[in-house]
Amino acid sequence: MHADKTARPPRPARERILTTAHDLFYRDGIRATGIDAVIAAAGVTKVTFYRHFASKNDLIVAYLEYRHERWMRWFTDALRRHGGSVRALVPALAEWFRSADYRGCAFINGVSEIAPALPQVVEITRRHKADMERAIAGLLPGGRRRASLARALALAVDGSIVQAQFRPDLDTVIGDLRRLVAAAAA
Repeated sequence: MHADKTARPPRPARERILTTAHDLFYRDGIRATGIDAVIAAAGVTKVTFYRHFASKNDLIVAYLEYRHERWMRWFTDALRRHGGSVRALVPALAEWFRSADYRGCAFINGVSEIAPALPQVVEITRRHKADMERAIAGLLPGGRRRASLARALALAVDGSIVQAQFRPDLDTVIGDLRRLVAAAAA
């Protein structure tokens, strides 16, 4: 039998652990997901896990850094795909809110779940939110109001992210965000 030349080589153990933790932490929560669940789902041994991550806290920090890179890449691409203006915020976020795996902001969730026990979560979240705010500022015309408007829009984005988690009518959340963005763009 010939080997399948299209088969991809297995991903390195660290990458498997990290992407597995990403999926489980985001879907089920950081506190609710034990290391044993990550180890089993990643298909690694405990020795392999601890060779790459000294503790669950180290994995949490790596997860949030990975999530930040991944989400910001998606966000800036979605803003570009939806026109590259401030009005692109609404369809970009609606795309995310309607995705099958949407469970809110990993950073807001992380702060509420584990920040008192792991203060690094707050620092990573601050960096993430600052980068999101800079991406929003890049959609706005220059001028003295740019920074304060970007901050206000970032606040509206965070509010819509939280509302999209529990409101039964997602269209209402998206419509409210659309009105806020339109008012800011005027």
